[in-house]
Amino acid sequence: MTFSRTILTAVALTGLAIGAAQADEMKFANFMAPTHPYVAGAFQPFADMVAKETDGAVTVKLYNGGELGGGPVDQYNRAVEGVTEFAIGLPGYTASNFPRTLLAELPGVVSEETGTAALWKNIDLLMPEYKRVKLISLWSSADNILYMRDKAVHSPADIKGLKIRVPSRNAGLVAAAWGALPVSMPVSDIYNAMQTGVIDGALIDGTATKSFKLGEVAKYLTVGMNSTNSPFFILMNRDAFEGLTDDQKAAVEKAGREASDLGSKVQVTEANKGIDDFGKMDGKELIRLTPEEAKAFNDLSAPVVDTVVEETATKGIDAKAIVDGLTAAK
Repeated sequence: MTFSRTILTAVALTGLAIGAAQADEMKFANFMAPTHPYVAGAFQPFADMVAKETDGAVTVKLYNGGELGGGPVDQYNRAVEGVTEFAIGLPGYTASNFPRTLLAELPGVVSEETGTAALWKNIDLLMPEYKRVKLISLWSSADNILYMRDKAVHSPADIKGLKIRVPSRNAGLVAAAWGALPVSMPVSDIYNAMQTGVIDGALIDGTATKSFKLGEVAKYLTVGMNSTNSPFFILMNRDAFEGLTDDQKAAVEKAGREASDLGSKVQVTEANKGIDDFGKMDGKELIRLTPEEAKAFNDLSAPVVDTVVEETATKGIDAKAIVDGLTAAK
């Protein structure tokens, strides 16, 4: 009887070992719609790369459209708490956690074309703020531009006193420098807020024309001034990452780095397309500022960089070194 139990126990343990050796499926929380260009252009390729690089031992399943919980603001906490193994998010939504990374969103610090490479070239300067999660991917977005409900904006005077949605505190400082009233709001709320007049406009990149349907509710789009950008990242639950083998960790990191470049490519391509598409819509006006018009905005926003660098330095962070490193890599 004892011998039989021993055999049964051994068989059961063997079954558990076999099960553990099978594919370990991990969740990827995405607050964007499954039709968003990021899904086919970066997120699914990331999942495919992880499976390929681990020979199927680790797989990633996308949960799009907020299936694991609505609201982009909560993505960081979902990764920290283990609601999901992977989460796509923006550091600007939880700005107090990422003062180093968000220096990259300031006007003129990085460019659309080389921003992602600049971030990874200086990644060691940013890593201290990723202790609670594992940073998997990070990329710079296209420039935030100005979608307006019913007011054409050619100068700071045109925006003075108007309520403008901003994606982060730093973007709010820039909007305030222009004379606007910044309103913090996640991207998922912009459409209704602009449609109902809760806000007069929004700072967001050109992908919003189609991806978030702002082409339906905005009559004017102004481009050409130095603005902020909104970095994106893919985070991984720290315990889930540490539970991988060394080879699997390397595979996830490799896939994440490649996904950073894919995300950047999708961003810039779709943002430029969104700007062009807006200009072709009936009843819409695409305003491309002249150099003189842009200078009026740029002269007001330039001091924001120094202000944020000085504030960040009070937290014991060498903000100037980060900004200098990012700027040099443009």
